[in-house]
Amino acid sequence: MREIVFDTETTGVDPDEGHRICEIGAVELLGQMPTGRTFHALINPCRDMPAEAARIHGHTNESLADKPVFAAIVKDFLEFIGTDTKLVAHNAMFDLGFVNRELTLCGHDPLPVERIVDTLAIAREKFPGKGHTLDALCNRFSIDLTRREKHGALLDSELLAGVYVELMGGRQRGMALGGPEEDQPGDRVYARAPVRDWPVRIFSPSEEEKERHRAFLSQLGDPLWAEVPGFRH
Repeated sequence: MREIVFDTETTGVDPDEGHRICEIGAVELLGQMPTGRTFHALINPCRDMPAEAARIHGHTNESLADKPVFAAIVKDFLEFIGTDTKLVAHNAMFDLGFVNRELTLCGHDPLPVERIVDTLAIAREKFPGKGHTLDALCNRFSIDLTRREKHGALLDSELLAGVYVELMGGRQRGMALGGPEEDQPGDRVYARAPVRDWPVRIFSPSEEEKERHRAFLSQLGDPLWAEVPGFRH
């Protein structure tokens, strides 16, 4: 199953107040594993950059002045996310609101909310009362944050992709025997069992070890395997 994890950086918190996207990043997953395909664009928001927003992501009026407007990258963005791929974001309605405002301004249909998977909602359900920021979840799952000096749409998408896989159960995804495409974000998931590097024995037991084993078995009272026809030890 193909999914896209995405993030935006903006000039503010409310598109209805005229705030715009200044950066967008996305990461492709197949079977909840990164494929290496990404989308990234810095965008001229065609408005001033408030100082408080610049402190968060580092983008300024000067650094974005020569970047393309959203309309210039929208075709590539829509091609990357496809027409029915699930879209994963953290506090997803925030990002969806900004993306849909930009799409509408460009004359495109907005993305339907049915395509959205919100990792914030999943984290709140799995860990009630705990920290649910992207940083907090990265720390919970031991995901390296050393590259993250400021917010960045592509880097945050890559971090969120790791968080999303962990939220969905990691490599040990659940009790189902089917492949990854059979598990959906709404399914019950189970914590991943720790991976241990057990040594592999590549030689047969000695006669002394066999004798110790037989002596141990002789001390067991009425073992279940004694009822198996033809069993002997």
